[in-house]
Amino acid sequence: MFDILVYVFENCRQTDVSHDPDRVARKLSAAGFDDTEISAALAWLAGVVRTPQRSLAPLPESGSAFRAFAPKELAKLDADCRGFLLFLERSGILSPATREHVIERALATAGDTLSLEQIKLIVLMVLWNQKAPASHLVAEELLSVHGNRLPS
Repeated sequence: MFDILVYVFENCRQTDVSHDPDRVARKLSAAGFDDTEISAALAWLAGVVRTPQRSLAPLPESGSAFRAFAPKELAKLDADCRGFLLFLERSGILSPATREHVIERALATAGDTLSLEQIKLIVLMVLWNQKAPASHLVAEELLSVHGNRLPS
């Protein structure tokens, strides 16, 4: 699925992902991706596009609050992933609400755990969908791994 997400980021427009998933599916199929993987990736992307449910109370700013992780979050996100999310939040790249959206999308992925590279891609996809003012350099850092493209 992560290969498909990289392809979508590099080759599709945001409006296509949210308004024309059939067109995106055709592009992915033409690029040689498996139909089962395409369906799973598009279902996951629909969760990125969908506006996350708002909590009853606004989330506190990261400087004045502590985020405790639930056991299933601890199992899925290792210390590197959690530290990276904290770093992005403290740097002002993620808001508390965006952090929660990233965590929700991370939990929606297949598999038991995520690598740091995979959480970077999830962050990138959430920021891309929100049209967040993340710089091109942030996108390049999130997509690259020691000069190489993100592995699957």
